Amino acid sequence: MGVVINRKWSRDEVAARILAGENLVVYNSLLLRIPHAWLCAHPGGTLAILHFVGRDASDEIDAYHNAEVMRKVLAYAIGTVETSPHGWEPLVPPIMAGWVRKVSPDGSLAWHNEATAIPSPSNLSSEILLVQAQHSAAFKQLHKRVIDAGLYETRYLTGYGPEIARFLLLAALSVYTYANNWFIPSAIFLGLLWHQIVFTVHDLGHMGVTHNWTIDRLLATFLANFIGGLSIGWWVDSHNVHHLVTNHPSHDPDIEHLPFLAITTVFFNSLWSSYYKRTLVFDRLSAFLLSFQHKIFYILLALGRFNLYANAYVFLIRTAFDKTRKSKGARFYWGLEVLGDIFFWCWFGAVLKGTGSWTNAIIYVIVSHVATSPLHVQIVLSHYSMSTADLGPTESFPARQLRTTTDVICPPYLSFVHGGLHLQVTHHLFPRLPRHNLREASMLVKEFAKEQGLVYAEFGFISGNGDVLNVLKGVADQARIVGMVADGEIREAMGKKES
Repeated sequence: MGVVINRKWSRDEVAARILAGENLVVYNSLLLRIPHAWLCAHPGGTLAILHFVGRDASDEIDAYHNAEVMRKVLAYAIGTVETSPHGWEPLVPPIMAGWVRKVSPDGSLAWHNEATAIPSPSNLSSEILLVQAQHSAAFKQLHKRVIDAGLYETRYLTGYGPEIARFLLLAALSVYTYANNWFIPSAIFLGLLWHQIVFTVHDLGHMGVTHNWTIDRLLATFLANFIGGLSIGWWVDSHNVHHLVTNHPSHDPDIEHLPFLAITTVFFNSLWSSYYKRTLVFDRLSAFLLSFQHKIFYILLALGRFNLYANAYVFLIRTAFDKTRKSKGARFYWGLEVLGDIFFWCWFGAVLKGTGSWTNAIIYVIVSHVATSPLHVQIVLSHYSMSTADLGPTESFPARQLRTTTDVICPPYLSFVHGGLHLQVTHHLFPRLPRHNLREASMLVKEFAKEQGLVYAEFGFISGNGDVLNVLKGVADQARIVGMVADGEIREAMGKKES
């Protein structure tokens, strides 16, 4: 690449180059310069890189990329960085301070302040850096143990064999009951099919099945778009950000649900979402809806699939006009997704038409979509009762994932209900790990957490729901108080005006 690899960069030099517009990331003491063209082409999305500009992303990069990809990543190295005895002293990524690079009127890239961000802690005390460095070093050893144990090897027969059989059984039951005009059972079986398919789509989106991007993406598109009417492109774009900045109110799209839900009163500050690129406005309507969020929580989850449609189609429309998305084959895969969604609504529309009446069709839609709701309950249990604090860029990857994620205790014979993703702690540490190997890997993770003095959180399904509802009720109580104060101020102002 025409650069001197043996050059050593100081922290001040790295900061200066970032301010000049370069995307610099530290990986095992190497300084990687990510070209703007690759930033726009990154299969995991631009935000997955921007959140680690100026930081040591060694553990995240290793967790998300296989050896083949890493050989290509190292081609971006422009030297090494000067480190303290406790490792690299991280900088706060510009995007976390509300700054992004945008095309100016003259065609050049310039800094743009898109929001006033909540200040991110940047405590660089030697004690904190030392502890986080120890966590990172121990995590590298844990990752090696996972690799040596063969846990990245996919169990095609014993893992996906039963799942494919389950898919075929549910599809056959849905078709059979539909043919006999038993529309409600048919809708239930179809919903359960969608519910189970999503878990495999999840694996494919993480390249956790064949570990080949093209094959996994094509299979995921078939299942997510053609069969499910969703968007694998949106899911990957959103889900990768969720994994990397888990439970951060301003950056994790999976917890940004105003005006309907909020798991922390931080949302009362009308935060800017770096993912949705808009302000999550907290107003009187939000305060009113949040005041009883714990009472309508399961109703919202029952309708969760409609929200997936909305997010998927907004993403596809937005990326149709996004000239910055330059990844190889992007137009092909975008077109394939659109074709898949058109195909979905053709076959699903024919199914609804075949029910014989508008009433039957509406019932079929509602029942089939509500039947997928266990998936949404599973998703929120893993994070909604966990920490939403921002501990800054010094926090290590394993410490952050263990702090913001919890497992749901489940016996092996019921794990298919959760799709095996009740083991979220281990999944967040090793997102590419085949889902059917998570239980074995979780034993190693628990040993790691105990040795490092980290908490490995887990709870039962019932108690977990109780914890989440308590969090929602706590925020609801605060929202109710805010609403009462606002009403009081309005009445006081009106009284003064009349007098």
